[in-house]
Amino acid sequence: MSIKKIVLALLATMALAAPAAAQAQPGASIYGVWRNPKNSVHVDVRPCGESACGYVVWANAEAQADARKGGTPNLIGLQLFRNFNQQANGRWRGKVFVPDLNATFTGMAELVDNDHLRARGCLIANIACKSQVWVRIAAPR
Repeated sequence: MSIKKIVLALLATMALAAPAAAQAQPGASIYGVWRNPKNSVHVDVRPCGESACGYVVWANAEAQADARKGGTPNLIGLQLFRNFNQQANGRWRGKVFVPDLNATFTGMAELVDNDHLRARGCLIANIACKSQVWVRIAAPR
């Protein structure tokens, strides 16, 4: 799966409204390390000033090759998620960099429960949208 598909899937998951989001425990946080459904990319979501950001901390060889094809030579350490701010409805909204396209898009995220993050993103104005559920693999540092 290409980085574009992975990030689009994360973006898509980030904006999807889910009734299950109410099941997250009070005080639960999007901070921590998350893996995509194919376990090809791990992203550390952490505080960045007053917002949240996410850095790639691990990626398999295929994901790294896809990023290089898109013009991103170093996927590991790359800040994919920028300026994510919590909204009144509990969702987070911010910008996501897609290495395959060398472009930044708007994305949203919300906790389904303490260990699952639903993300959604669209390339252009709710067109070509995708969503995924990512799994927490490590608690916040």
